[in-house]
Amino acid sequence: MLRIHFTGADLVRTRIASVPDPLWELALSIHLLRMRGTDPLLAGWKQRMVNGLKPGGPLRDEVGLLLALNPPVGYFPDFLTPPEASGGIGAGLDAVLTTPKNRLRQEINALGDAQGSLPAPVDDVGSGHLGAIGELGTAIGRYHETAIAPMWDRVRTAVDADRGIRARTMIDSGTEGLLNSLHPTVRFDGNVLEVADYPSHREVHLEGRGLQLVPSYFKTPTKPVTLFDPELPPVLVYSVHQEARAAVVRGGEALSALLGRTRAAVLELVAQGSTTSELARRLDVSPAAASQHVAVLRDAGLLHSVRDRNTVHHTLTQLGYAMLAGRSAPTP
Repeated sequence: MLRIHFTGADLVRTRIASVPDPLWELALSIHLLRMRGTDPLLAGWKQRMVNGLKPGGPLRDEVGLLLALNPPVGYFPDFLTPPEASGGIGAGLDAVLTTPKNRLRQEINALGDAQGSLPAPVDDVGSGHLGAIGELGTAIGRYHETAIAPMWDRVRTAVDADRGIRARTMIDSGTEGLLNSLHPTVRFDGNVLEVADYPSHREVHLEGRGLQLVPSYFKTPTKPVTLFDPELPPVLVYSVHQEARAAVVRGGEALSALLGRTRAAVLELVAQGSTTSELARRLDVSPAAASQHVAVLRDAGLLHSVRDRNTVHHTLTQLGYAMLAGRSAPTP
């Protein structure tokens, strides 16, 4: 059982993360790939990733070290999900790559104790070997580019929808109601939050630090999880509400109905930053067809296009972001 002890100050400082955390999403998505059964909303993503990660393939070779650091069950190192990642994948990756050597050794040793043995490259990470650290950075960047970035608008929309649901719960039922709504295994009595059937018995005393609640799109609807080290900034990562997941699908269907499936897909890809040739390749259409779709969306005020020599780069306008996410666009 996991038991998290609150003081009055902790209740005041309990909050829900305002944005999705890319490194928590990354780690939990790796766990999801190894689980039987899949949320139907993620079945297509999972099949694409499983196919791309087949042993011997180029992607598997590039991200193998990252997969080894994220076993399917049990402990995985805390340094892979630093709080700095709330500022984006770049900030999070910098924090991972500058983890102090003594902490790397401690957490890799803990992984070895849990797994029984470790591949040599993982042990090299624990030793702070610069080559292994660089390989890990490359693996994180490559996996994020392939698995997480293409889904980021869905992740962001689902997290925003979940925050709205939790905010209404908070207004109606207070902090106690909010915490008790996170999962059926969670019980909060005003002083102690308990998560039943947790993999290990844990006692976490917040001691005035408060608790950061982190909604996750790739977290399966199983019990919430927290960091292993109780001295780190306290977090509780939970699966977004099922209604928040459904909101992503409804929003995507509505956008497709309005723009057509191909132009809706163009809008989603441009949100990640795309050139005309990249759009054509990912949509499996000719460059001329991609340019035509872009022109329609540009004339509607949904995207900008900027030419750099022989390449045209496309970005969304504020209206494009709002159309895509079904909410107020981010401030540039």
